[in-house]
Amino acid sequence: MLSDHSPPKALPSYWLITLLLSFIIGIIWYFLPHPILIITIGVIPIGAYYSFNHPFFIVLLFILFSFFRLHEVFPFLYDFKIPKYLSIISLAAFMWQIFIQRNIQLFWCREFTLITTFMLIIMVGIVFAVDRPLAFESFKNTYWKIIIMTFSIAILIQKPSQLTLTLQAIIFSGMVVAITAIYNRIEGIGLVEGTRATIGRDIGSMLGDPNDLALVLMFPISFSIALLLTPQLSWQYRLFGLITTIILFIAVIITQSRGGLLGMIAVFGIYGMQRVKSKLLLLSCSTIIGIMLFTLAGIADRTSGGSAEVGIDASSMGRLYAWQAAFYMALEHPFTGVGLSNFYPNYFFFSTHWDGLNHAVHSTWFSVLAETGFIGLIIFISLIVILIKNIKLTLANLKTHKNKINPIIYASAQGVYAGLIGTIVSGTFLTQGFTWPIYILAALAIAISNISKQALCKISS
Repeated sequence: MLSDHSPPKALPSYWLITLLLSFIIGIIWYFLPHPILIITIGVIPIGAYYSFNHPFFIVLLFILFSFFRLHEVFPFLYDFKIPKYLSIISLAAFMWQIFIQRNIQLFWCREFTLITTFMLIIMVGIVFAVDRPLAFESFKNTYWKIIIMTFSIAILIQKPSQLTLTLQAIIFSGMVVAITAIYNRIEGIGLVEGTRATIGRDIGSMLGDPNDLALVLMFPISFSIALLLTPQLSWQYRLFGLITTIILFIAVIITQSRGGLLGMIAVFGIYGMQRVKSKLLLLSCSTIIGIMLFTLAGIADRTSGGSAEVGIDASSMGRLYAWQAAFYMALEHPFTGVGLSNFYPNYFFFSTHWDGLNHAVHSTWFSVLAETGFIGLIIFISLIVILIKNIKLTLANLKTHKNKINPIIYASAQGVYAGLIGTIVSGTFLTQGFTWPIYILAALAIAISNISKQALCKISS
């Protein structure tokens, strides 16, 4: 006679996971019986689920905090180490989507090849760096994150809606930084040379350098102008573009950064070239406006680089000496350079003029030359050229169908193109070879190219 009792079924795997989590939470509660623990336990699963299923949003947050230094703009966020945790979550979510969920379509392009080659040159340069620990520390703390996020943002932005969110976030974050800079200037907080606006100088923020602050402010202005000057967009977008352009413009002015001003003039010039037929008129107007801006910014009144200094001012001479030292570093180390972040500590050994202090290079091109050698500079310039060709081709293709496609795609392409030109011009005075702007622009150029191809294919079909 058969028994009516069937053997017990094994518990489903999710029950085992639930029991294990309950046991772990019970142990934590025993040692830390605090009400905040209940809130944390409730929030973490929701946050983890959303992060792993929406990696684009987390990657975007990481870029905003890392580039715009929002945790330094708002010091009460500083101790939470937000960029560090966002980087971990971003990478984990990105890997989850690629290898587990397989929802992300991977691809390769020429820009990725050049970026990877440039990174490999930097990695080889670390091995042969004059100060190897310093080069490795710089790579570990910053540069590898920039490269990973460049690939991530280029791959993750696949729809116009994501592109829209990216532009809005960049412009809004830039406006927040600009308003803070203007407030600090009015209140006299953290001023350099008595007149130049900064942010977070007392906590050692990167934005505590007026030139770096100008670089951060200059980046979103190309996108805010694009919103303003794209007639196909709604009036709300254009009004947002107008307001942020004015705020960013004022903020760049009060940094009194020559590189920032030159970059901003270049951005305005690119939009002018697309709308003014007479190039002579455009050049004349640009020259006059440039002189007015330099006067308005009060650069002549600066303690360094002002009109009080006879002949070539001390600021300009300092740059010339630094550029000369960079060239000598490349001659000494032609294939790998002196190593990442090694220009400053090696200035004494390669400069023909020593005033008792090491100096920064204050030039994108000479910085890349000094720290990666001649090969690195060639690869870096090749990347810039390819990016410009790519975005110009994208703009040309979009222009013929700009009334049929999502206008945010065309506005984004214009913003990236103007941003690249502004970066090239401002690169004469600002060090951008190993910082976020160029790489974010590269990622956006790649993403916009892919999105525009998809949009144009839909139109043609």
